[in-house]
Amino acid sequence: METIITLLLVQIQVLNNQILNLLIYIAKNIHFTPKDNSLFSPKYNKLTIDKLPIIKTIEKKNYKEILKAYEKEHGKPFKPVNSRSKHPVPKNVICPCCNAPHEYLYDNNGGRGQILCKVCKFHFSKIKNFATTTITCPYCGHALVQKKERKIFNVHKCVNDNCSFYQNSLNKLSFESLEEYKLYPHRFKLRYIYREFVIDFFKMDLLSLPKNAINLTFRKFSPHIMGLVLTYRVNLGLSNRITVNALKDIHGIDISHSQINNYTNTVAAIVKPFVDLFDYKPSKKLVGDETYGKIKGVRYFTWFVMDAIKKSILGYRVSYSRDTGSCILALRMAFAKFKTFPGNFLRFVADGFSAYPLACQQFKLNNMDFNVTPVIGLTNNDPVSTKYRWIKQIIERFNRTFKFAYKPTNGYGSEEGANAHLVLFVAFYNFLRPHSFTKGKPLNVIPELENLPNMPAKWQMLIKLSQELILSKQTS
Repeated sequence: METIITLLLVQIQVLNNQILNLLIYIAKNIHFTPKDNSLFSPKYNKLTIDKLPIIKTIEKKNYKEILKAYEKEHGKPFKPVNSRSKHPVPKNVICPCCNAPHEYLYDNNGGRGQILCKVCKFHFSKIKNFATTTITCPYCGHALVQKKERKIFNVHKCVNDNCSFYQNSLNKLSFESLEEYKLYPHRFKLRYIYREFVIDFFKMDLLSLPKNAINLTFRKFSPHIMGLVLTYRVNLGLSNRITVNALKDIHGIDISHSQINNYTNTVAAIVKPFVDLFDYKPSKKLVGDETYGKIKGVRYFTWFVMDAIKKSILGYRVSYSRDTGSCILALRMAFAKFKTFPGNFLRFVADGFSAYPLACQQFKLNNMDFNVTPVIGLTNNDPVSTKYRWIKQIIERFNRTFKFAYKPTNGYGSEEGANAHLVLFVAFYNFLRPHSFTKGKPLNVIPELENLPNMPAKWQMLIKLSQELILSKQTS
C-alpha cells in the first residue's frame, strides 16, 4: 500500500512539472489579445477620439500670370479649349482656383458636373460649392464626408471601404460582434470620424462680468458689514437667508437677503480680474474635472482646472451642458496663467470623458500642443490609472469641498448667481482659506492680508487690491 502511494506522489510531481513547463512555454511564445470584453469592446469606440485629420488648403492662382509664363516659355499663346462636347461649360462658370473663364474649362465627365481647368489642371464641381480647404483622412488620404450637423460642430466621416483604419477596426471584431455589426452597424464606430467645431472658442471673452452688479456706495451699511456678509456667505457656506438670520441674531444687523445678493454680485465683479490675472506660477501638472449642481431646478455643470502640485484653482466655468466648448474655455483660463506655455511638458490629468481629448485637439490646431492623461473609473485597471490616480483624487477631494459650500444654497436662482458664487469661492479658496498643505496658511500668500486681524478685514483688503488692479488696467 505504501509503495502505491509513493508511486502516485511521484507521478503527481512529474505531472506538475510538465504543467509548469507548458505554462512557461505559453507565457513566452503565445500571446493572447482580448478582442471583445468590457474594456476593449468596439461598442465603446464611440467614446474614443481619433487623431487630427490632414487639412489641405487650396492655393489660389492667377490664370493671367500662368498664361504669360506659358507664352514666355514656349513662344506662343496658350490655346483655349476647342469644345466638341454635347455639354459645353456655361459662360458663367469660372475656375475657383485660378479664375480662368469658361473658354479654358473642360466638361470632364459627360455632363455630370465635374469640370477640369486646362490652365491649372484643377478639378471642381459646378454643382457643389467650392471649399478652399479639404479635410482628408490621415490613414488613407480620401476626403472626409460631412455626415451630421450639430449645434457647435459638424461630424465628418471617412467612407472609404479600403481605409486602413476601417479595415483594422473590422479585423479586431470577434465573430459575434461582426455578425451584430452586419445587423446593427449604427451600434459600432469602425470608421475614422472628425468633429469640426464651427464656433471659435479661442476668441471668446474670459473676463466678462456678471450682471446685476451695483456700486459699493454704502448709505445704510459699512464696509465691515459687507465683510461680515462675505465671511458668512462664502467662508462658512451659508445661504442668503441663513446669513440674514446670523447677522441679526449674532450682530444685531437687520439686512435683507436681496441686499446680500447684491453685495455678492458686486464683489464678484470686482474680484474676478484679480483672481484671473494673479501670477500663480503654476507647475506643469494640472488636473481637470467637472461636477454638477442646479439652477432653478435645472442641472448645470461646473468645470475646474487645478494645479496638482500647488493646489490652486486656475480655471473654472459654469455651463448648462457638459460639452467640449465649456471644457476649452476652462482650459484657456488655466493656460493663460503660464507666461510660457509648456507644451508637451505639461501633464494634464482628467477622467475618461471625451470632451478633454476633443479640447486637446482644438488646442493643437491653435499651436498649443499637449496631451491628456486619462484616469478611468474608480479602480486601477490599467498602469496609467495606477500611476496618476493620486492626481485625480486631489480634484475629487476639492469637489467635495465645493459641494459643501454649494449644498446649503439648495441650488441657485440664476446663472449670474451661480457665476458670482463660483468666483467668490475660488477667491476664498486661493487666497483666504487656510490649508493643511501649507501648514495653516493660504495657498497664495498676499503680504497685504497677512497681518489683518480678522476675515472681514481680509475681504475688504482683497476688494481694495482688486479695485487698484482694475484702475491700473484701465489707465494702461
